[in-house]
Amino acid sequence: MKEFREAGLRQEILDAIAEMGFVKPTPIQEKTISHLLSSKQDLVALAQTGTGKTAAFGLPIVEQVDPSLNKTQALILCPTRELCMQITKDFNSFSKYLPRIKTVAIYGGSSIEKQISTLAKGVHIVVGTPGRVLDLIYKKKLKIEKITWLVLDEADEMLNMGFKEDLDEILSSVISDKQTLLFSATMPGEIAKIAETYMTDPDEISAGQKNVGAENVEHHYYLVHARDRYNALKRLADVYPDIYGIVFCRTREETQQVADKLISDGYNADALHGNLSQSQRDQVMNRFRTGHLQLLVATDVAARGIDVNNLSHIINYNLPDDPDIYLHRSGRTGRAGKSGISISIVHMKEKSRIRMIENRSKIRFAQKKVPDGITICEKQLFCLVDRVVNIDVNKDQIERFLPYIYDKLSDLSRDELIQHFISVEFNRFLEYYKDASDLNKGIEAQKVKTKSSDKYKDREKFSGRESFTREDGRKKQDKRGKKDFSRFFISVGSKDNIDKPGLIKLIASQIRNRAVEIGRVDLMKNFSFFEIDSSYEKETLKAFELYEFMGKPVTVELSSTEPHEPRPRVKKKGSKNKYQS
Repeated sequence: MKEFREAGLRQEILDAIAEMGFVKPTPIQEKTISHLLSSKQDLVALAQTGTGKTAAFGLPIVEQVDPSLNKTQALILCPTRELCMQITKDFNSFSKYLPRIKTVAIYGGSSIEKQISTLAKGVHIVVGTPGRVLDLIYKKKLKIEKITWLVLDEADEMLNMGFKEDLDEILSSVISDKQTLLFSATMPGEIAKIAETYMTDPDEISAGQKNVGAENVEHHYYLVHARDRYNALKRLADVYPDIYGIVFCRTREETQQVADKLISDGYNADALHGNLSQSQRDQVMNRFRTGHLQLLVATDVAARGIDVNNLSHIINYNLPDDPDIYLHRSGRTGRAGKSGISISIVHMKEKSRIRMIENRSKIRFAQKKVPDGITICEKQLFCLVDRVVNIDVNKDQIERFLPYIYDKLSDLSRDELIQHFISVEFNRFLEYYKDASDLNKGIEAQKVKTKSSDKYKDREKFSGRESFTREDGRKKQDKRGKKDFSRFFISVGSKDNIDKPGLIKLIASQIRNRAVEIGRVDLMKNFSFFEIDSSYEKETLKAFELYEFMGKPVTVELSSTEPHEPRPRVKKKGSKNKYQS
């Protein structure tokens, strides 16, 4: 079908999606809609983020739901509350002219009593996160005996987030004669296992190749020392004056730190992570969607469900461990036929991950040099001139001021006027970058021959004793065999009526392994930091999964702190502040 009107959808749905700007279906929509309207066979659909998967399964479900049957007929599972709310919003838009069809979102972090009350009134379509859905099934408040469609959206991401057991229980519980639909950007082994176990002879359709990045996204990486990562991030933001993108960080703590630094340095940025309340998250997302924020600093989990089609850049402040996560990140730009750039800021010890992603995803990275001060100033100046040329002039509002302005500037020639204008707007910026250091310096690895091989090994050059610093906050390890420690953040502090010995005891009792050595412990008011032998990183993180202290969920994450240089406050897109130093 070339257009949606050829799909066989009722007129009410066509009218609704026309108002949403839908005219021609995307490849995944064309294939999926045709399948779901003509077949009851289970389906595995593979497509990258941003290709229109919600409409692909949503439109045929809305078409076929029976509004006279006051039972839940479709259950859509997704990884985060943001995505849950977005899918629900889309379903409500699809059924705008079918008011009898009711869709509800159920997710953690919101009143379960209100959700139970809504379910009790009768809904046709439930969109939910696995944990809350399972909870409501156990409480017998979510009735699933009449389910006709069970949809797993972003299935690979749900597995990455640890929902495997919840999914197994939900899939095992739905015993009605249902059609199971599995949507995923990638096809790891666990997804194939789910399809094999819980689906009956599923058909498979794909828009593009499996585990392959979007074609209209460029992939760049910048090689810097770990200590220069933040400064490199700022230069990249400056060399793209109209940047509108997401900066991905590894932990909630790092996300907030980077966002705070950017804000204090004059950038239009904010953080999105799991420690924010729902109202805070909604406020941040509203500012980002309306363009009042240029940079959203986020964790992978918090970014699920962000539905913005015109992002210019994705920046990986840290490369993810899993190549599939990189694909999810980069797929957030280059949507709706537009081009985008995915940037990775990489230090020497992460360089091998670039090759791993290339091999797994069939994409190619281009290594770029961190821009110098001259390049950045040139970009900023040209962008400023473009804004001046393209600005809408409201003569009615400024006309009364013009006689004084003309008189004041009458002694300046055209060239002098331009020079003065540029100097007023840009002197501080030019001064800041005048003697900017080369962040690429010293990063080229020297060739060091090993004793046991004729092959060469990359080594960074250090004066004195050889040492390596891990990006995630680990202590240096010297040649004498000193143990390498990892630094962790824990959301327990002195306000929780615990002292340093008590915190050490808590950590030791939770890990339950006498071989694990605990290093330095820093007790703060609202949170703390502790160090653990790096060999037990995964064991430590697993030990604190679902852990509660004094009835409060506890967060434990790898920590990172990095120095950064100040930046003159420069007016950015969407900001109401004037240029200031």
